[in-house]
Amino acid sequence: MSSGVAVSDDCKSKFEDVKKGKKFRYVVYYIKDEKTIQVESLGDRDAKYEDFLNDLQKSGEAECRYGLYDFEYEHQCQGTTESSKKQKLFLMSWCPDSAKIKKKMLYSSSFDALKKSLVGVHK
Repeated sequence: MSSGVAVSDDCKSKFEDVKKGKKFRYVVYYIKDEKTIQVESLGDRDAKYEDFLNDLQKSGEAECRYGLYDFEYEHQCQGTTESSKKQKLFLMSWCPDSAKIKKKMLYSSSFDALKKSLVGVHK
């Protein structure tokens, strides 16, 4: 919490729904009133990466967001003929060039607090 921004309990519960419950494909987070990180939108399990990018950017060109995406892929180990399904949870920070400097600084300094509260996520 180096920026003083707290992570809401809803953020953590939706993360668990993505990680363990497999209820959603992605979650988009935002900072509300420079005090707490809240959930803005959720993507159904059959949502595509393009849907995630659209939700991440739908608030406007001057707005920053955090995004959590559950990426599933097939991996074939060297020397085998079988492929296995794998998954990675990616957490990313979306700060467009057109966003105000203060907002960019707030989002970058709060990213670590969000990452630490979502155990098992890759950045």
